[in-house]
Amino acid sequence: MTTDVIIHNERDNVGVVVVEKIISKQQCSCWIMENNKTVKIQSINEIPLGHKIAMIDLSEGDTILKYGHDIGKVVKSIKKGEHVHVHNVKTKRW
Repeated sequence: MTTDVIIHNERDNVGVVVVEKIISKQQCSCWIMENNKTVKIQSINEIPLGHKIAMIDLSEGDTILKYGHDIGKVVKSIKKGEHVHVHNVKTKRW
């Protein structure tokens, strides 16, 4: 089975796409590195290599967790399976 998404820590609410791209409505296989578990998620839209996918529904103001750490805040609601990038997440630094 091919891994489409890597989740670094079980606490993470985003995963990273590790294939050329994920297409809309694709059933994705996700590998959680921390404990060697696998989970599935269906994408909502196309997501390119290296970009993030939401593993849960996220509301404006929520914290994005990657590597088990805070990497930013949600500035526009994100649905489970949706592309997570600069259009809906910002750093908390400025």
